[in-house]
Amino acid sequence: MRVNEKNILVLASNSPRRRQLLALGNWDFIVKVADIDETQLAGETPKEYVLRLAQEKALAVKDKASAENIIIGSDTTVVLDDAILGKPVDEKEAERMLKQLRGRTHQVYTGLVVYRKRDGKTLTELSVTDVPMRDYSDDEIRAYIKTGDPMDKAGAYAIQHPDFQPVHSMQGCYASVMGLPMCHLLRALKKFDVTPAADVPAACQSLLDYDCRVSSAILRGEQI
Repeated sequence: MRVNEKNILVLASNSPRRRQLLALGNWDFIVKVADIDETQLAGETPKEYVLRLAQEKALAVKDKASAENIIIGSDTTVVLDDAILGKPVDEKEAERMLKQLRGRTHQVYTGLVVYRKRDGKTLTELSVTDVPMRDYSDDEIRAYIKTGDPMDKAGAYAIQHPDFQPVHSMQGCYASVMGLPMCHLLRALKKFDVTPAADVPAACQSLLDYDCRVSSAILRGEQI
């Protein structure tokens, strides 16, 4: 069934990137900002961390939702050598993170939680993507930091930044690195009998100018 006024989607995020991606499905949706503590718990793995925060975001806005709303919570983090790189607290930390990532492959973990308020039905998805960074220069780092773009990004970078373009090449889910793995979301919403009004994989690849090699496997149910 299509989403209507009774079961409209709620995106528990203020991220413009997630809003842009969710719009690819031509669903009606509203945004409710989730304000939660994103501190990593002692002993928490990256998988546990992103899935917990995604769920906390979804539940944080449920009191603002109607009974038939389906709430989407998502959280993304950068992981290097099994350590989480969160959002930099200042420019110095942003520079340190970018130098750590330079010329190396790290992982981006995105946890996704889809929650229906009327019955509490909850589905979770996890996307893990290898991201190989190019060998950018110190001057490029400093110029990028001056734009202010790294300061609200996990790992201090945005994969889609048109000037910095930090990533060398990749084969995984580009949308997941941006914050909302759309094919994972599609297969979760299908279990709620919610379908898109557009060809989301095609629209996603067109928007991102990216030839995705994993969308078919994800939609088949493989863990990617």
